Amino acid sequence: MNMHQYYPVDIVNGPGTRCTLFVSGCVHECPGCYNKSTWRVNSGMPFTRAMEDQIISDLNDTRVRRQGLSLSGGDPLHPQNVPDILKLVQRVRAECPGKDIWMWTGYKLDELTESQRDVVGLINVLVDGKFVQDLKDPALIWRGSSNQVVHHLR
Repeated sequence: MNMHQYYPVDIVNGPGTRCTLFVSGCVHECPGCYNKSTWRVNSGMPFTRAMEDQIISDLNDTRVRRQGLSLSGGDPLHPQNVPDILKLVQRVRAECPGKDIWMWTGYKLDELTESQRDVVGLINVLVDGKFVQDLKDPALIWRGSSNQVVHHLR
């Protein structure tokens, strides 16, 4: 898996103070997407074990308390990303008690493959659906267009 950006302290992509990871790879290529540079799976830089360790360390850092981890992109549920995202969310669940996990994807909850469902079964909130330019609404919280749904899973 490749990644584009990691923010160890973020107050924009989910509630509270968070760690946020933007991954590479998106098959949806939504017109009007604000993050087109993340569409290609080979763009950005490799997501390494060292970066995974850094995320875990940051989530457990008591100097700057984080509510949780946000995963966006690109698309964390892109088929090429699923194995690494699954390992990451499993580690967060095991090593970062009390932290929530939010994820944004262009896939709809009812369209997920079994491996994508394995990931989603471990997160707290899924914001699903493609961004639709004609349904864009800046007043929406945590989503860009009104067709997208915020699913509180845990």
